Amino acid sequence: MAVYSTDVGRLCSTCNQAVNACTCKATAHSVIPSGPIRIRRESKGRGGKPVTLISGLPLASEAKAVLAKTLRKQLGVGGSLDGDDILLQGDHRPSVLKLLQKAGYEAKISGG
Repeated sequence: MAVYSTDVGRLCSTCNQAVNACTCKATAHSVIPSGPIRIRRESKGRGGKPVTLISGLPLASEAKAVLAKTLRKQLGVGGSLDGDDILLQGDHRPSVLKLLQKAGYEAKISGG
C-alpha cells in the first residue's frame, strides 16, 4: 500500500521512496479500479446531439488519450478527453462495450 507525502507525493510502503523512484518494484503501483467502466449516453447541454461518455477508466492520462484515439479510429467518429472521461460523438454504447470487453476491461452500459 502506498503512502502519501506532501514533499514527494506517493511513497512505496516497502522501500519508502517516491513511487516514481521506487527501488524495490515489489508491487505494481497501479490505479485500483472502483468498479466497472461505465458507458453512458448524454445529450444535455450539447444542442440535443448525443455523445457517448466512458468513465471510470483505471488508466493514466497518457493511456486514456491512446485508448480514446483507438476508439475514435475503430468507430470512425470524433471525440476527445473530457476531464477523466472519454467523449465520443454519437451514440455508440453497444460498439464501445464490445471493444472494451474485447480489450479485457470490465465494462457496462449505464443509464436508460
